[in-house]
Amino acid sequence: MAKSQQTFSKSEKEKKRLKKREDKRKKMEARKLDKEENGGESIPFAYVDQFGNLTDTPPDPADKVKVKAKNIVLGVPKKEDIEEEEYDPIRKGKVSFFDHSKGFGFIIDTEDQEKYFCHVSGLIDEINENDKVQFELEKGNRGMNAVRVKVI
Repeated sequence: MAKSQQTFSKSEKEKKRLKKREDKRKKMEARKLDKEENGGESIPFAYVDQFGNLTDTPPDPADKVKVKAKNIVLGVPKKEDIEEEEYDPIRKGKVSFFDHSKGFGFIIDTEDQEKYFCHVSGLIDEINENDKVQFELEKGNRGMNAVRVKVI
């Protein structure tokens, strides 16, 4: 007697294929039944109103806003396009801490109460704690640094 050509994996694949076909047929029958019950309106539509909310009613064409293609800006606006406020580079503040042995300290800006690092290399005059000073800001490794510091 000859050995059967049907292996276990072949029979499993055949079972899966038949099950898939049966599931597909059941779904199709369910859709047909649903279509007969609802009168063909089985696919609901969703609309997006002018505020970005999903609704089931179509938007009113009167609310439509016309936008010209040339008015659409892609990317970041250039620096000259941004309106810059009057900026005074010289700021005033008070020395909150200064260590002469280590050569650094901190200045508190009187305008925005921010604390800025100050190094001895950025000093014009010698400063002490609680001195009123004027300074300029410069980008440093860890943030903004006070430079060109003068006692007022």
